[in-house]
Amino acid sequence: MPSPNQTLSIATWNINSVRFRLDIVERFLTEHSPDILCLQETKVIDNDFPHALFDRLGYTHRVICGQKMHHGVATLSKVPLTEERRFDWQDNGEARHIGARLANGLLIENVYVPAGGDIPDPALNPKFAQKLAFVDRMTAWSEGLRDDTVIVGDFNIAPLPCDVWSHKALLNVVSHTPVEVDRLDGLAASHDWVDVGRTFIPAPERLYTWWSYRNADHTVNDRGRRLDHIWASPGVARSATAFEVVEDARNWGKPSDHVPQIATFAL
Repeated sequence: MPSPNQTLSIATWNINSVRFRLDIVERFLTEHSPDILCLQETKVIDNDFPHALFDRLGYTHRVICGQKMHHGVATLSKVPLTEERRFDWQDNGEARHIGARLANGLLIENVYVPAGGDIPDPALNPKFAQKLAFVDRMTAWSEGLRDDTVIVGDFNIAPLPCDVWSHKALLNVVSHTPVEVDRLDGLAASHDWVDVGRTFIPAPERLYTWWSYRNADHTVNDRGRRLDHIWASPGVARSATAFEVVEDARNWGKPSDHVPQIATFAL
């Protein structure tokens, strides 16, 4: 592990097309400068990834897993990354995970869980069944995990009643249904994962990371959900020193419907 005086900041952001939103990615990296940025829904094949911007800003270490027009994940880092890892938790080849190890041994796992469609019934909606199976495969992996790890990304599940603008209204809406929350709770228990965001902003305080594009001004009714997460192994979580949601990014030009969040650790 690095010396106790060394900190590591890790950001996660569903960017909803990295090439289309390069301007706001640059703004975020310039203003906040995390050591590591984990992107989801990059929507670009590996050969077309916009490397030049990240080189210019000092993110010279990268692991990417892309797919044409859909999905895709990328981890961009100022510090060296080793041991690239790709898990097919979707079991169909979709680009939804990329992992890497840091020189200190810490694993950084970057994941994009399927949204799950609109009908919260696995018997009627194959997409919802795939989502549940995806989380089950993550859980099976997590049960055997022995390394210090930070797992981040768009989990597409808001687990707590205070993670959505209306618990009652969204109980039967995909992303907040009891069956999804139960699956995510099982994942959390499988490694005693610590939800870093809720460590610093405890329930029932408001904490959202996503607002629908259907609202021209998301601040008018603030119908948000917390779909994006940063979790850490218990030992790593004890070293967390800060957490921030960059909510203002939802107002930037050509915004994603998600906003970045950053966790800092004194490792």
